[in-house]
Amino acid sequence: MINSVVLVGRLTKDPEMRYTADGAPVANITLAVNRTFKNASGVMEADFVNCTLWRKTAENTANYCRKGSIVGVSGRIQTRNYENSEGKRVYVTEVVADSVRFMGGQTRELAVTEKPQPLQQTQPQ
Repeated sequence: MINSVVLVGRLTKDPEMRYTADGAPVANITLAVNRTFKNASGVMEADFVNCTLWRKTAENTANYCRKGSIVGVSGRIQTRNYENSEGKRVYVTEVVADSVRFMGGQTRELAVTEKPQPLQQTQPQ
């Protein structure tokens, strides 16, 4: 079986960085990925894909990418489910990234105009 995903898109917001109870870095991003066709009204639509990044990939992305950065993500699709506080089953489909490439947008603009400053991250206590 093959489970392989490659996406190129823009970050819809700054990466959300956190740490697991074991101290492993994890970041969540949402990529806006344009579709290759226009809808019936002639408008190009986009899909918004949730991605999870782990360890050094998560740290580097959180430190050097911002809302609007163009990134390439390769990884795999993963599904999971959980019960929310109302007792309802919630299903989640996301991309778990193996690698992230910084391709431009905010990252490139920052590199040209000024040296990027890493975001301040809080370590687990």
